[in-house]
Amino acid sequence: MSIQIEGLSKQFGTQMAVDQLNFEANKGEVLGFLGPNGAGKSTTMKMITGYLSPTKGQVKVCGFDPARQPQEVQKRLGYLPEHNPLYLDMYVKEYLQFVGRLHKVAHLSQRMEAMIEQTGLQREQHKKIGALSKGYRQRVGLAQAMLHDPEVLILDEPVSGLDPNQRIDIRHLIKKMGKEKTVIFSTHIMQEVQAVCDRVIIINQGKIVADDPIARLQNRISGNQVVQLELVESIDAKQWQALSAIEAARPLSERRWELLSAGEADIRPEVFSYIVKQGWTILELRQLERSVEEVFQQLTQS
Repeated sequence: MSIQIEGLSKQFGTQMAVDQLNFEANKGEVLGFLGPNGAGKSTTMKMITGYLSPTKGQVKVCGFDPARQPQEVQKRLGYLPEHNPLYLDMYVKEYLQFVGRLHKVAHLSQRMEAMIEQTGLQREQHKKIGALSKGYRQRVGLAQAMLHDPEVLILDEPVSGLDPNQRIDIRHLIKKMGKEKTVIFSTHIMQEVQAVCDRVIIINQGKIVADDPIARLQNRISGNQVVQLELVESIDAKQWQALSAIEAARPLSERRWELLSAGEADIRPEVFSYIVKQGWTILELRQLERSVEEVFQQLTQS
């Protein structure tokens, strides 16, 4: 296990920002770390990196304690904080060279070129960082976090400020890195979570309220099920009234329907049997999955 968290807590005065967190993150895993503003996400990430010391509990990064063995952790960890601190008067290549020398990166020139290409900074590499857009500054932050080829990456809002095309590029890069490294990825953009993450932890008021693979997470919340279907025939809404399992039927087009269940059970078998008995021809029948956003809202509403 690349990251081990046991009983991790952080208190600021009378406020308990992080309260008894326990989780692990493994190599080859992109872990989404979610929570509303003030939930303790960034504070947790700062304790993992060693930037903050825990009030209680323990952090291990590749077997090392960030508080007691900071240099060993820094060798193995790359970090992009939420507020990306950069030297704005430095040129892009100058800054990456500076970071690379701090990490004593072997074959630094080749490694810099590789990171510039992976993060799409080729056209901007000879500019001052202060002249770059927010999206390109974020790319510089990603390049510096990956420059020394760390085993663990902590990315706090890495797609902040990126346009849709840039987000797709960085999404592919994170997924690629996640095959070989441990990546903890924090974002408020739920589409990125569904596209990138293998597993999700949601925290609320400093406590973990969910820790599941994406597929299982979407089944965490209860409520009415929604089924969409398409028929060859054009039928009337009244013809669904014979099904007691259905609370409402809404036409999406002349032959497409959305059915809302009266309870939490899967209504597809009953709907299918009913359609067969009526002699209708079905082209599609599927149950809509809960989105990560729906799960997030239900689990973090106070």
